[in-house]
This record gives sequence, C-alpha cells and structure tokens, in this order.
Amino acid sequence: MKGRSVQSHEAKRPRAPEVTQRERDDAVWRALADRNRREILDLLGGEPRTTGGLVDSFPHLSRTAVMKHLDVLERADLLIVRREGRVRWNQLNPIPIEQIHERWVAPHVRRMASALLRLKGQVEKKAAQKTRTKINPRRKR
Repeated sequence: MKGRSVQSHEAKRPRAPEVTQRERDDAVWRALADRNRREILDLLGGEPRTTGGLVDSFPHLSRTAVMKHLDVLERADLLIVRREGRVRWNQLNPIPIEQIHERWVAPHVRRMASALLRLKGQVEKKAAQKTRTKINPRRKR
C-alpha cells in the first residue's frame, strides 16, 4: 500500500473556539439583564445552594425555568457548580462581576468623585470668601 496515508481511528476532539473578552462581557451583561437571574445571584451571594433549594425559592417559576436561568448564569461563568452524587450545588463566582465593575463602573466613579471633590473645593472657597467678607465688610470682593 505504497502512497496511501493511514488515518487514525481515534476520534478527534474539535477545538473549543477562543472566546474574546468582549464575548465574555456580553454573556455577563445578558445574564445580569434578567431580574430572576439577579435574584438567584443575590441568594447565592450568601451561601451555596442546591438546585432544588433554588427552585423552592422561586415558586412562580417552574423547575425547568430555574434550570434555564442557571444554565445562562453558568455559561456566563457567574456560577461555580459542584456535584455531589445527584445533588448539584451552585455557588456565586464574583470574579466576572468584579471584572465588569473594574471595566465599566470604576472609571466613571473615579471621574464623578474627582468632579465632586473639585466642586467641594470651589464651594468651600466661596464659603471662606463669604466668611471673610462678613468679618471684614469693607474689603472688596
């Protein structure tokens, strides 16, 4: 069998596509956009909970609906899932939220805080000038 290539019969695993930071951020924003998912994260912020416990906390939702919300949260990397036999424990992963905060919230907070400090300085300067004027009324402004 000269010239024929021999192919391996081993199954080749397809490579997982590279996920960009933008795609990760989008997944987190989509996950946080739903009120029920935010409520799930609020519950998990205190302590890990079983899926059954989470289902019980949302009587207005079916088990399937809660599972779909958990799937969205897990795909956004907002959940750490641990299985013990048939029990699934769900725990909040705060890292993606912190990354969103650092990227989108913190810079705006810094700018606002800086602007407020400048405004405070101007107000205090004007107040000091008014105080000096009241103490020495003949002084021109």
